[in-house]
Amino acid sequence: MTPMTTRAAVLRSLGAARPYADSRPLSIETVTLDPPGPGEVLVAIKAAGLCHSDLSVINGDRPRPLPMALGHEAAGVVEQLGEGVTDLAIGDHVALVFMPSCGHCDPCAEGRPALCEPGAAANGRGELLTGGRRLHHGSETLNHHLGCSAFADRAVVSRRSLVKIDPALSFAEAALFGCAVLTGVGAVVNTARIRAGQSAVVVGLGGVGLASVLGALASGASPVIAVDLAEDKLALARSLGPVQTVNASDPDAVDQVRALTGGGGDFVFEMAGSVRALQAAWKMTRRGGTTITAGLPPPDAALPVNVVSLVGEERTLKGSYIGTCVPGRDLPRYVALYRQGRLPVDRLMSGTIPLEDINAGFDRLHAGEVVRLVVTF
Repeated sequence: MTPMTTRAAVLRSLGAARPYADSRPLSIETVTLDPPGPGEVLVAIKAAGLCHSDLSVINGDRPRPLPMALGHEAAGVVEQLGEGVTDLAIGDHVALVFMPSCGHCDPCAEGRPALCEPGAAANGRGELLTGGRRLHHGSETLNHHLGCSAFADRAVVSRRSLVKIDPALSFAEAALFGCAVLTGVGAVVNTARIRAGQSAVVVGLGGVGLASVLGALASGASPVIAVDLAEDKLALARSLGPVQTVNASDPDAVDQVRALTGGGGDFVFEMAGSVRALQAAWKMTRRGGTTITAGLPPPDAALPVNVVSLVGEERTLKGSYIGTCVPGRDLPRYVALYRQGRLPVDRLMSGTIPLEDINAGFDRLHAGEVVRLVVTF
């Protein structure tokens, strides 16, 4: 197998001025892609979602090694198999997962692949789990974004970054399952292990937050309360099922939530990636309740916590990464729930765009105008 060329959205500097449609931090470049090596797969990308995790790299909140080919929430078709990959076939439909798991480190052995140590180290270096990089621009080597680099026509990824999916699922919908759905639904189902009749409050209604609302509804949580600054997102949350809403800009937003839940939520999920939102979520949590955050603020962000209430009220503050998921187990389950009509993930899609419009798409995401835009190829 010989190298090939492909288009990719490449980030070469952090913190570009907005609007991105003018500054164009992502350049669409023709790059060289090495063939898949041992344990790797070549995927023809068919759809890739625009996520706040991408945006936080572009704006410099979460620095990554540059230059980097961005994109991590995607679905596509297997085109080539590297040596040793025997459990996939050419033509299989797959979703990409942005946290590869080695299967051998302590967290993986404990059934917590979202915390895979070699996977986290590879992602931090901009490499594949299998080692090294497969993207080049002339003599320059490009870094991989979270082992995926999916804003591209094709990607070479570790087999450990892929989950085979139902081919009846549209690629645009399938793309959302690898990040927004795994993270949002998983925070409810796996991290919280919420039971029917327990109250759930979701603060921040982006793609992950709205997926958490769907997960809470599917789990039988009651009441389910959605909190955000944007009235259109609150309206969308209400349209998903029996959901009550509170506008976070209201001065008494915390009091409203506490009144609706009879003293605070059993589980309150912070999905905005903001310390201020997490502080509000903490205040919305009942005595003995649990505050769960899957938001990713800048690395230097810190949360002041009243330790007396933490102890005296037996409160729990917990993080959730990729919804504490086991991708090969959870993603097919969530797809099955979607196909049964119990997890209407398609309601989270705001539209599709071509790769050439990706910078303007991130402007819309930053402005809060969309939940999930999907680049289609």
